[in-house]
Amino acid sequence: MNDDEDTLGWLGLPTPLQMYRQHCRLLENEIQELNLQLRKARADVFGISQMLLETQTKNIEFAGYLRERGAEAAVMRKQIADLTTSANVSRREADELRRIFNEMRPRPTTIV
Repeated sequence: MNDDEDTLGWLGLPTPLQMYRQHCRLLENEIQELNLQLRKARADVFGISQMLLETQTKNIEFAGYLRERGAEAAVMRKQIADLTTSANVSRREADELRRIFNEMRPRPTTIV
């Protein structure tokens, strides 16, 4: 007969079997909680990966849009350069015509 086990009941202390069962329940609860956290983490990772795919798709679309706008900007820069060149040529021609006209105009003579 074990005196320690006989006194455990009236001292209010749990028996080793009761302690093992309690520890087992605690471990089961912890495992259930960890499984819930794992499911949530997996769902979060799936959501983040979906967001990444959507972002990459939008990035590809936006890159195409930027390429189109870049091509349009290049065409406009070429047009601006052509118009600037044309305006410079026209300005030089106008200056030359003014010079010729001024040379052809009679000069007033001053009488002294």
